[in-house]
Amino acid sequence: MTDRLPHEKGFHVSWDQLHRDARALAWRLQSEAPEGGWRAVVAITRGGMAPAMIVARELDIRVVDTISVKSYNHQTQSEPRVIKSPDIEIVGSGEGVLIVDDLVDTGKTLEVVRKHMPKAHVATVYAKPMGRNMVETYVTEVSQDTWIFFPWDMALQYVEPYRGA
Repeated sequence: MTDRLPHEKGFHVSWDQLHRDARALAWRLQSEAPEGGWRAVVAITRGGMAPAMIVARELDIRVVDTISVKSYNHQTQSEPRVIKSPDIEIVGSGEGVLIVDDLVDTGKTLEVVRKHMPKAHVATVYAKPMGRNMVETYVTEVSQDTWIFFPWDMALQYVEPYRGA
């Protein structure tokens, strides 16, 4: 067996797969809703926007907002910081609010988000072991060393076969 490059231990997610997984997340979340239902969805931008929209549609949640956390400048990682907060009059401490993201990796982004809405329910489509404890609900767990290729990051192109020609 040959060693693979880091990008070859990837989990490629198509738009169809993301849609199915986000709907599965909504299905799990409907039984987690507080009495009276979810008041709002807050998407963690940018990756959480597509799954949050699907979850909001499936659960008929009309109030959708965003929180933007920046922890990368191109490929250089820094301490995460909030650069755009949701409407505090709507989300308050997070009670009855659903926070949605595409993935929890190390959990550092969610640590920052939870400080703003400590009573919110956090849900992600995908979860890695280091950050899994930061999330109440998720659909699929992947290994920590797997790179997830989301549909907004990909383009169709020819790929050489592993062997032969």
